[in-house]
Amino acid sequence: MGINLSNFLSSKSKNKRMNEFQDLDHIDGVSISTVSAGLYKDPRDDLVMFYFRDGANHASVYTQSKIISENIKWNLNQKVKKIFSLIINTRNANCFTGKQGYKSLEKIAELAATQLSEKQKIDEDQPKKIKTKEIIFGCTGTIGEIFPEDRIKNKISDLVNKIKYTQNKYIWMKAALGIMTTDTQPKMTMEECSIGNSNVKIFGIAKGSGMIQPNMATTLGYVFTDADIPNDILKKLLKKNIATTFNAITCDSDTSTNDMVSFFSTGRVKHSKINNINDEKLKEFDMALNKVLLNLAKRVVADGEGASKFISVNVKNCKNENDAKKIAFSIANSPLVKTAIAGEDPNWGRIVMAIGKAGIPINIDKLSIKFGDISIVQNGKLNVSYNEDEASEYMKDDNIDIHVDIMGGSKNFSAYTMDFTKKYIQINSDYRS
Repeated sequence: MGINLSNFLSSKSKNKRMNEFQDLDHIDGVSISTVSAGLYKDPRDDLVMFYFRDGANHASVYTQSKIISENIKWNLNQKVKKIFSLIINTRNANCFTGKQGYKSLEKIAELAATQLSEKQKIDEDQPKKIKTKEIIFGCTGTIGEIFPEDRIKNKISDLVNKIKYTQNKYIWMKAALGIMTTDTQPKMTMEECSIGNSNVKIFGIAKGSGMIQPNMATTLGYVFTDADIPNDILKKLLKKNIATTFNAITCDSDTSTNDMVSFFSTGRVKHSKINNINDEKLKEFDMALNKVLLNLAKRVVADGEGASKFISVNVKNCKNENDAKKIAFSIANSPLVKTAIAGEDPNWGRIVMAIGKAGIPINIDKLSIKFGDISIVQNGKLNVSYNEDEASEYMKDDNIDIHVDIMGGSKNFSAYTMDFTKKYIQINSDYRS
């Protein structure tokens, strides 16, 4: 199912607050190009290259599925300090493609490394010879189809020739559109902050619409900063912040074979050296990174396949965070909860059901449930002032907040999801057409 600019412009998504895009401009050390390799029936950008002319420090988190795509295997095998290019294709997941899929990446990496090395000779005063292991891949699309090696190889020279050293909103938009599959909206965001006395930027793009309960899940997320952060600290920052962002979303409880979120640091901004993750100078950067990741993660949910509602499930006062997370995801993944919300039915009994099936011991006499500001269950009983008509009116909103208070501790967790509509079934029954 090809999605192109026309589809994006005509999108009828109700989640308007997620349809506004920040003006991502230039970030030093990152270069972008996009082309069509003809991977879809209808022409559209389906191949994207990020190029780091000086190399970039990097960290990634990947799917926890026990079946992983060939590009994830490739990325895990590349043990290098710096990455010089990230190449992303859509339409084909390169999963269950075996030796052919892996060898294809090897050949594409060899070709890209050769051509980027030639570009180094033309553009750089001190050109570097780029190696195949300094290139990583993102793949997304259908599982089990032969990987289109030749079509992609035939477009590597175009990708290299179209590299733009200076970006603007249009170029970032093309990159975000180029990595989409069933998405109806590109996902982009940015934050600016300080490390010491130096101003730095954090930009991010993502794709994802279905097969989503990250552990990671079918999301591709790519975050870039011009700060100078060592690889080990990038990894710690990413793992810390992924827990409450990309690992706090679910569309349909399915974890993909291809999920990855990668974080690249170009080091173009000179600031005080960062020696560890607890460095006080990182505090503002850490918060800005969380905002970028959470913004992207929420955009994935808001654009969930067939979604008409953006749902936040906030569980608080549990014995530990893991209990809160289990309850939140039990509610967020419940088809009965999601279909009730799609039908704008305040069927709070389904919330009670989902809390119970999570398997976490609770004192029901302390349980409270709210839809938005509307108190439904208080101290384990239906609130005497509960008004069904008021709740029904609330369910017409595009954004639904479910609040659950266990009153058994002090730990909280929020999960983000979407409703299940007839369109979700239509999209997924027609996915490969």
